[in-house]
Amino acid sequence: MPDTAPVNIVLFEPEIPQNAGNIARLCACTGSKLFFIGRLGFSLSDKYMKRSGLDYWDKVELNHYKTFEQFQKENKGNYYFFTTKAKKLYTGVEYKENDYLIFGPESRGLPEEILNSNKDFCVKIPMKENARSLNLANSVAVGVYEAVRQSGAVI
Repeated sequence: MPDTAPVNIVLFEPEIPQNAGNIARLCACTGSKLFFIGRLGFSLSDKYMKRSGLDYWDKVELNHYKTFEQFQKENKGNYYFFTTKAKKLYTGVEYKENDYLIFGPESRGLPEEILNSNKDFCVKIPMKENARSLNLANSVAVGVYEAVRQSGAVI
């Protein structure tokens, strides 16, 4: 795999294996690297995760870090935190090749301490006010393809 990716996908404490598998498949199709941070809500050998990732797992560079601090220390670059609590739209960012798109767990989103210390880099996907959130895999796909489009990355 090349050293740079069109974009890097970071899942903080993902909970649902099917979402993780779908996101891994998206990474394989776009050349994006996948990072897991913290405790996972599933086993990496989970049959649902394997099934949703199909036969793409050998095409995905997957890295797992125990803490967000460890991840930050070893991965330098521009971080964008996807949250329903942001004011800035995800389309209002100028993505560059090898940026990091960071998403929180399905049931609760990114921790407040991470969001509060990175307010200028928080972005949201627009949706109706009374809607709670999009599915994680769908949100990742929206973010990835905007970053790929903007960066001009050749897939």
